[in-house]
Amino acid sequence: MSDSLADLREEMRRYQQIVLAYEALDKQIDSLLMAYGGASENMPSAELDRYRALARQRDELQNEMRTLEQILLNDADMGETP
Repeated sequence: MSDSLADLREEMRRYQQIVLAYEALDKQIDSLLMAYGGASENMPSAELDRYRALARQRDELQNEMRTLEQILLNDADMGETP
């Protein structure tokens, strides 16, 4: 297996891990929101802080996903698909 193919597979594996982490955080956020009637305005201060921290983490993961998507798409455009 060539190094570029191994690198591409590693990027794909990393992307899949990030997607799973993103989905888990999204589920936590949804559950937290639903516990307070679907609105962050109903949350006590400590839960609102937790909600915001989870949302920041989710945003960071989404940014990583987008970056990796661009890398993977560029690799695919160059004919380096696995």
